[in-house]
Amino acid sequence: MTTEQEPGTPGRTQVPGRWAAVTASEHGAVMTPAAGRTMAVLRLALGFVFLWAFLDKTFGWGYATPSERAWVRGGSPTEGYLSSVSVGPMQSALRGWAGAAWADWLFMLGLLGVGVALVAGVALRLAAVAGIVMLALMWVAEWPPDRYTSDGAPSMSTNPLVDYHVVYALVLVALALTYSGNVWGLGRTWAKLVRGRRWLL
Repeated sequence: MTTEQEPGTPGRTQVPGRWAAVTASEHGAVMTPAAGRTMAVLRLALGFVFLWAFLDKTFGWGYATPSERAWVRGGSPTEGYLSSVSVGPMQSALRGWAGAAWADWLFMLGLLGVGVALVAGVALRLAAVAGIVMLALMWVAEWPPDRYTSDGAPSMSTNPLVDYHVVYALVLVALALTYSGNVWGLGRTWAKLVRGRRWLL
């Protein structure tokens, strides 16, 4: 049986699909071709989620952001969302950030950076860290553990702990750890450019 050694990842192997299930106990790390393609599709899909949010907020395509509130027309990407936060221990702080230029720029650069990195398949570790920070702040803003808002209305939370923010964060970790940018992405080229700086992978 032959295995392909992943560049820059000693001890990690990719095993042909027909052998993977049989030999998994021997090598411990398995990424079959089908699994690699599945992770690539997942990477592209999540990248599109971030990029779409950036583009819609920038140009006001009429989905989450009406045209007149587009960032390019002077609208604030954070004002509407953060000014309506009414749950959780950080609600007053988050409302205070609403519409601040620094908050708008950090949020939009985060959406763009994470989205481009995922679609291109590069810097996935950095993208995962940045994406998790953004998702954690959005989780705090929605504060799923609370069943009621500060004015007594139902919070509409469907799960007190694990919601889509948590799932997206876990997906980001999985994408980074499985080198998903190597399939249908520029991961291998990027790895050569940043050789010796594993935190940049």
